Amino acid sequence: QVQPVESGGGLVQAGGSLRLSCAFSGRFVMGWFRQAPGKERDFVAAIGRTGANTLYAESVEGRFTISRLNAKNTTVYLQMNSLKPEDTAVYYCAAGRVFSRDPSNFESWGQGTQVTVSS
Repeated sequence: QVQPVESGGGLVQAGGSLRLSCAFSGRFVMGWFRQAPGKERDFVAAIGRTGANTLYAESVEGRFTISRLNAKNTTVYLQMNSLKPEDTAVYYCAAGRVFSRDPSNFESWGQGTQVTVSS
């Protein structure tokens, strides 16, 4: 699989939850990024190759959880709780070789999935 494939976006009320999934083949560092209209693409979360290490943006720390079952598992999840209207964005899954927040370290990107949080 040459490109991550996201799923699970949708419309939810503030305070609600959504779980995004990302399917991709290979033992890579995986990350989630998001882009709101008129804004730059921002880091959300990343997980290491084995799942033992995670990174979060300060704005989602304690509300979002990134996970993968193991290094061989080809699906990465982003559980999003206590959603806020400011979380509204297109969410992108990406695969890379360096564990970081920097999008330039991620080589393969999905098409994105829309998450809309209503107030």
